[in-house]
Amino acid sequence: MESSPTPQQDLHTSQTRHAQTLTRRSRLALAVAASLLGTIGFTACSPTSDSATPSTSVNAASHVQQVAPGAPGKAPTWAFSGKTGIGTSYETYTQGQYQDAKHNPISRVWFSLAQGILTETMYGLIHNAQLKELQFVITGNGFVDTEKDNTISSIEYLDTNANGRPQSLAYKIINKDVEGKYQIEKHIFTDPDRDTLMMRVTFTAFEDGITPHLYVNPHIDNAGANDIGRIDTHANNHTDNHANTHTGNQALVAYTAAKDSSVMTVKSDLNFVQATTGFVGVSDGLADLADNGRLDTPYQTTSAQDKSTVGNIAFTASYPTLIKAKPVTFNLAIGFGKDETQSLANADASLAAGYDAVLSAYKGDATHIGWHDYLSSLPAIANMANNTTDSGKLLYTSAMVLKAQEDKTYAGALIASLSNPWGDTVSAAVPSTGYKAVWPRDFYQCAMAFLAMGDTQTPKVAFEYLKKVQVTEKTPGFTGTPGWFLQKTHVDGQIEWVGVQLDQTAMPIMLGWKLWQAGVLSHDEISHWYQEMLKGAADFLISGGEVNLDWNHTQITPPKTQQERWEEQAGYSPSTTAAVIAGLVAASDIAKEAKDPDSSSRYLAAAKGLSDSLEKHLVTTQGLLKNSTGVSTPYYLRLSPNGEPNTSDTLAANNGKQGLDQRQILDGGFLELVRYGVRGATDKLINQSLQLIDNTELEHNLRIKYEFSAKDGSTIPGFRRYGNDGYGEDTVSGNNYAESGSNSADQRGRVWPFFTGERGHFELALAQAKGELTGNNAQQTKQQLINTYVQGMETFANAGMMLPEQAWDGVGDTTRYHYQLGQGTNSATPLAWTHAEYIKLVRSMTDGQVWDNYPIVPAALK
Repeated sequence: MESSPTPQQDLHTSQTRHAQTLTRRSRLALAVAASLLGTIGFTACSPTSDSATPSTSVNAASHVQQVAPGAPGKAPTWAFSGKTGIGTSYETYTQGQYQDAKHNPISRVWFSLAQGILTETMYGLIHNAQLKELQFVITGNGFVDTEKDNTISSIEYLDTNANGRPQSLAYKIINKDVEGKYQIEKHIFTDPDRDTLMMRVTFTAFEDGITPHLYVNPHIDNAGANDIGRIDTHANNHTDNHANTHTGNQALVAYTAAKDSSVMTVKSDLNFVQATTGFVGVSDGLADLADNGRLDTPYQTTSAQDKSTVGNIAFTASYPTLIKAKPVTFNLAIGFGKDETQSLANADASLAAGYDAVLSAYKGDATHIGWHDYLSSLPAIANMANNTTDSGKLLYTSAMVLKAQEDKTYAGALIASLSNPWGDTVSAAVPSTGYKAVWPRDFYQCAMAFLAMGDTQTPKVAFEYLKKVQVTEKTPGFTGTPGWFLQKTHVDGQIEWVGVQLDQTAMPIMLGWKLWQAGVLSHDEISHWYQEMLKGAADFLISGGEVNLDWNHTQITPPKTQQERWEEQAGYSPSTTAAVIAGLVAASDIAKEAKDPDSSSRYLAAAKGLSDSLEKHLVTTQGLLKNSTGVSTPYYLRLSPNGEPNTSDTLAANNGKQGLDQRQILDGGFLELVRYGVRGATDKLINQSLQLIDNTELEHNLRIKYEFSAKDGSTIPGFRRYGNDGYGEDTVSGNNYAESGSNSADQRGRVWPFFTGERGHFELALAQAKGELTGNNAQQTKQQLINTYVQGMETFANAGMMLPEQAWDGVGDTTRYHYQLGQGTNSATPLAWTHAEYIKLVRSMTDGQVWDNYPIVPAALK
């Protein structure tokens, strides 16, 4: 169980909670009226004498109308992206794949939590969201509250060991009304035997007149503009899929008009007093509640039998009014399926199995393999926990977070994040994956983290999956030179983005070499994959070639890349070149093993040539920046568009920022040269460049380093991607990234916590190079590194121990979300890369050497 969050760990209770309680109700009335309801007054809602008795049928006194008006409703968006938890059931491989079997059914449901409520919940493929949010609306004497906006939220893990380390991705959320009128406790996890999410809810009223109402906003099949909703009030009358007929007792059923639509069914074992469905912002039940706290104009469906009316729909369902100080507990199940029968059956079966049985299976028990089993299968993790500053809590969480971000239809498909960046202002009118997709770069980081913990199965399956996203002659629509890896794809390999990034072509080779060296891939296996996948990648790293795919028609001439690791600029990049050199050296070693000596020699010669010309293309001797002592020395550029670092070549404009002289822009990408072994940690140019990175006197647009307070009160460093970064919130308006539909010149990219890990890796390599990890002071040196960099990354974790993509740096307007210094923003949380970097850093500190270093590289480059 995590202790109470520090200001750096939690994001303003629930972002917009309005904790000034004296004016909270009046402000809420105005906000609800403006955004959802129009001008509507509030009147008291009095409980009935038998208000806590479960009802067995819809309130017959209400006037039930058939079809809700107001299509298509308010334009749909996704939910807040700063997740405090994610979850899914742990499943085991069968011969390297996820295969449904009677004794081991595969549950393909994932969920996320933010602002104290259930947010995007996926079914089928990992990117296929079916739900935007599920929360409670609370009515009482003179008010209508929404759980998200009017409670103070805390989150912890249901299942921890004696050291407080989470043992499964099962959560307990407690949301307390800011005026002390009620409390909501929710336990959330999935059913490993079915496609169902399970939630146990305990409501407690501390005054009379409190009535809870369930509010559900579906986004079926990854979009929110095409949905149909229906209230089902009768049981045992199953008919054709999606037909406007009853198929269950008090079920909320959502689907689209598409023939192959997924179906979502919400059921409760405490019956609703009344339920309605309608269009968001018009007829979804919130307006109905606002006048008297009751649903007295309910609608049965949002579309007639022809299914011609679709839109952004929501359900609102009322529970019995509560008796003061008498808690009421009930279970909710959200069942998913390929048709209505399957969806309803899943929800019913999970409710019938019961809370205790489903939670026990989720954890792992005598008859079920669960999260306990996965954690116990990681041989390195217990010892690694000794090199953390939180007793291993974030380490154990990170292990499960990474495993949870793998698809269960396409085994080994590791996504970047189970979130849509800045989702609450991103349109959900048409399907989009957000970060729920495959990038080989992020993928590599995750695979190496699994290997660091001693999980050899997942990175092997992941490595073999990579063939699906490599460009070949069979890639639809492609002509040109094959061998490179696609920029971004769906987990099924569907092409999404088509830029050529040479580091993403090098990293599969690097991963293959690591797996071979670890004994995960045998001689025969690495030889097979060399011919099948890695040789083509290595050849492309040397020669490049013509690329024609979708919009992309270009000629690639390595080491100049069409896009560097931030996917924004063409040119010569230190981080990209580091990966290309390491990849070619690894390819040379693998080629030798595969009995291809000519290619081995060619790859090695190319790597040496790139190393010899590195400084020529990437280091300026006529720089425009000075270090903190006012001295100008040669330094690595973020990027040189033409490989001529002493010229005034301008970087391309992007993310709202005008392009600047290449010599003004820094980033820490050159540290990858040390990590992979291309340059030593004591290299003069590396350390001169670091002095500029560390110069906190640079003006904010160009400045990289910021400082934060760690858990123990010490100062820890954080770093932005690069100077002039616009991938973040607007400093003037406080708007999310590109919220208005276009980029603003005032947008600002924030601190990315995984850079604290990257710096920690460098400082470990430097200490090792200086001999400081041996001798009398070795333990003191190591502990100081742990306290600074491991603790530093732990500091950026939120209350649910999720690590963000970006953290607030204190620059700009924070009125909207009340971000505090060091807290994760609304960009993307959890970011798999950040959790992977943390795991690798802890392993590196445990070993006393950099985990993903390539010792063959410096030897080969001599």
